[in-house]
Amino acid sequence: KTVAQIWIVVLVMIAIFLSCARWYKKRDEKSEAPGGFVGAVEMLVMTIHDDLIRPSVGEKHYKQYAPYLLTVFFFILITNMIGLIPIFPGGANVTGNINITLFLAVCTMIAINLFGNKEYWKEIFWPEVPLFLKAYPVPVMPVIELFGVFTKPFALMIRLFANMMAGHAVILSFTCVIFLGWSMGVGFGLGLNSFSIVMLLFMNCLELLVAFVQAYVFTMLSAVFIGLAHKEHH
Repeated sequence: KTVAQIWIVVLVMIAIFLSCARWYKKRDEKSEAPGGFVGAVEMLVMTIHDDLIRPSVGEKHYKQYAPYLLTVFFFILITNMIGLIPIFPGGANVTGNINITLFLAVCTMIAINLFGNKEYWKEIFWPEVPLFLKAYPVPVMPVIELFGVFTKPFALMIRLFANMMAGHAVILSFTCVIFLGWSMGVGFGLGLNSFSIVMLLFMNCLELLVAFVQAYVFTMLSAVFIGLAHKEHH
C-alpha cells in the first residue's frame, strides 16, 4: 500500500510540474505573471527557493542543492495531503512509515557529508578548541562531532515520522470512538458520535496545516545542515 501510494505521488508530481513547464515553454520573460494553479505553484516554489533554501545553504552553493530540496519538499507535502484522503488514491500514511523517513534522512545525510568542504571536516576532526579537548588524553570533541554526523539525520527521521504517525493515530482513535459509542447504546452513541465527528473535522483541518509544516521543517533543517557543511574559513 505504501509503495503504491508513493507511485501515485510520483505521477501527481510529474503531472503538476510538466503542466507548469508546458505553460512556461510557451512564454518568455516579458509575459504576464501566471495566475491560477500555475501561479500558486510558482509562488510556493519561489517561497521555498528564495526564503528558505537560498539563505540557509548560502549564495555560493544553493543552486546545486535547490532541485533536491524542492523535490523533497513537494514529495513530503503531496504525500501528506494525499494520505489524508480516506479512500483511493489516498489512505496510506507514507511519511508515518519510518522506512520512508529513514530513506529521506539518509539522502540528506549523503548530501551533507559527501559534498561537505574541508572546513566542515576540520570542524569535526580538528575543531578550534584547546588541545586537551581534541587530542590528549582522549579526543573528546572529535568523538562528539562525529556522533553529531549521525544524530542530525536521525533527528530528521524521527521528527517527521513521529509527527505524521501521531496525527493519523489521533484521527483513527476518534473514528474508533464512533463504534465504541454505538456498542454502549443509542444514548452514548449519539453523544459520542457528535463529539467524534467534530473532533475528526478539527483534526483533519489541523493535519492539513501539519502536512505543510512538516514538509517545510524537514526541508529547512536539511538546508541548514547542508549549509553548515559549506562553512567558510574564519
